[in-house]
Amino acid sequence: INAEYGQEQIEEEKKKKRALLELPELSSTLFFRYNTSLGPPYHVILDTNFISFSIQIKLDIVSAMMDCLYAKCTPYITDCIVGELERLGKRFRLALKLTKDPRFERLVCSHKGVYADDCIVNRVSQHKMYIVATCDKDLKRRIRKIPGVPIMYILDRRYSIERMPMALGAPKV
Repeated sequence: INAEYGQEQIEEEKKKKRALLELPELSSTLFFRYNTSLGPPYHVILDTNFISFSIQIKLDIVSAMMDCLYAKCTPYITDCIVGELERLGKRFRLALKLTKDPRFERLVCSHKGVYADDCIVNRVSQHKMYIVATCDKDLKRRIRKIPGVPIMYILDRRYSIERMPMALGAPKV
């Protein structure tokens, strides 16, 4: 019985070592921690709170993005974000009206559930061609775990960006 137990322990240790050696496959466009495949026109996925904070401080989303990135930007909104804005009620009806702007592109969601943060994380991990615009700390933490995805946020009444090569709008820390 002891010999069998020792053999099982050895096999479990071998499995753990194999699991440690297997690394997730990264894209060839990643240079250190930056995604070199990103380029103008930039595709920016907007989060619910980013839209509402932009409205509160009276920023035009498209022009403020262009001021931050110094290039053409296309804002994208998923069906889950629109659903979340609809559920939030009257306080967010201006944000909901803003999402129907023809300059904003709609992304169709094919998954079940309507939690917007999960939708954004799934889409960004599948296609690393997006910049995520959010002010949500939890979503930022989840996005930072995905290599090569820049994050846009609001700082001092203007947009700023992190994890972008030659980030011109990035704050000077």
